[in-house]
Amino acid sequence: MNITLKCAPVEQQSSHCLIVGVFEKRQPGPHAQALDKASGGVLQRILKQGDMDGKPGQTLMLHQLSGIKAERVLLVGCGKASEFDEKQYSKALSNAITAVNDSGARDAACYLTDLEVKDRSKAWNVRRAAELTHQALYRYQQTFSKKEKPDYPLGKLQLCVDDKALKSARIGLKIGEAIGKGASFTRELGNLPGNVCTPTYLANQAGKQLKGYDNMKVRVLNQKSIEELKMGAFLSVAKGSRQPPKLIVIEYQGTQKETRPYALIGKGVTFDAGGISIKPASAMDEMKYDMGGAAGVLGTMQAIGELQPPINVVAIIPACENLPDGNANKPGDVVTSMSGQTIEILNTDAEGRLILCDALTYSERFKPRSVIDTATLTGACIVALGNHPCGLLSNDQPLAEALLAAGQTSQDRAWQLPLWDEYQDQLKSNFADMANIGGREAGTITAACFLSRFTKKLKWAHLDIAGTAWKSGADKGSTGRPVPILTQYLLDQCGKKYQL
Repeated sequence: MNITLKCAPVEQQSSHCLIVGVFEKRQPGPHAQALDKASGGVLQRILKQGDMDGKPGQTLMLHQLSGIKAERVLLVGCGKASEFDEKQYSKALSNAITAVNDSGARDAACYLTDLEVKDRSKAWNVRRAAELTHQALYRYQQTFSKKEKPDYPLGKLQLCVDDKALKSARIGLKIGEAIGKGASFTRELGNLPGNVCTPTYLANQAGKQLKGYDNMKVRVLNQKSIEELKMGAFLSVAKGSRQPPKLIVIEYQGTQKETRPYALIGKGVTFDAGGISIKPASAMDEMKYDMGGAAGVLGTMQAIGELQPPINVVAIIPACENLPDGNANKPGDVVTSMSGQTIEILNTDAEGRLILCDALTYSERFKPRSVIDTATLTGACIVALGNHPCGLLSNDQPLAEALLAAGQTSQDRAWQLPLWDEYQDQLKSNFADMANIGGREAGTITAACFLSRFTKKLKWAHLDIAGTAWKSGADKGSTGRPVPILTQYLLDQCGKKYQL
């Protein structure tokens, strides 16, 4: 997909398809009005016939309008003009790209990006449009015997803005493209089956996808190296699998080497059967996405490689499988983490925190400015928050607020939960320094409380993406989150350069 910017009056635009907005009560937006004038009032006559009202989700394709150079005009419902915010804009844009792609148009010019969106700039409009275009056009095909190839693929999209916004829109386009590509990489990894996307495959893909960036270095530590680091918690999870664990370490240097980096940690359980505490068979196939945190971190690193911000970033991904086996963890086992703290394993299906705690300890050697771990960690997070925001917990309130702000900007929102000391009591063990679960109550919070015991030297935040990284049902598949919020957070650390 070739996405470009253009500044041209809509009535003079030659394209296979023009995309313009119509608001509720059949009120054409400014670009639809211009087309209506150029066509001698054809658009108004069509709208009066009642084919569309302008409600969100509506689209109407028109062909060969007199006085207009373009072959097609797509009218897109934008809802109430007084309430046209980022939510309605995103819905209109997604519907438009899908409709144009289905129409057979090889190229299109979108004027939705030039509409006034409440509390947003035209540059943000462009950034969001580029991101949503990649999202709408993504198709998983890798494990099909026949690859689906559309007869008339949409290959070119022009995002149109007025000339005053053109300079900042270029930055918006660059950010949107980078996040869109990174999220597509994340989705592809998350959608792959567990027999393809093993820890070794994940490590190989990290090297393959990121090797093109000269200032990005990928190292993969094998089981022997992990043993030498004394990552007893991480290794205990991997014991039940024939697939060897990998510790993937990615370093991006965008500024002076001695500048302290920002650290990202992603949970990389490439298949989670629950271990001895085995999961129910229903929907267990979806546990291939338990490496959503790792995939999200890899997608974010690709976006950072594309954007080249002037910061340093380190990504750490512990990757393994969690399967039942004669050598697997057993309920009641006690393991020793890299930090030296001991853990009683009461439930082997609470394995994500076991691999993350050692990765958090490992991150200390980089002296990071902040550490964010992201993981499909708890079903309790889906119960508490559903599928809309990710859960956020942190030991540093300014870091938490920066992530909340990044979520609002990127529309990849988070919601903060408490990390109070009172919850720590639920992790008491009679046989070790702590248990790996804290009972049914507040499961997302006690999981973060467990991780917090390994972050005493760190400014740390935890993103639980169990409800946001994956969709179940008819649209089953990876979503590409949390690439937008993580990328936005990192860009926000660069000052005004990437602010839209």
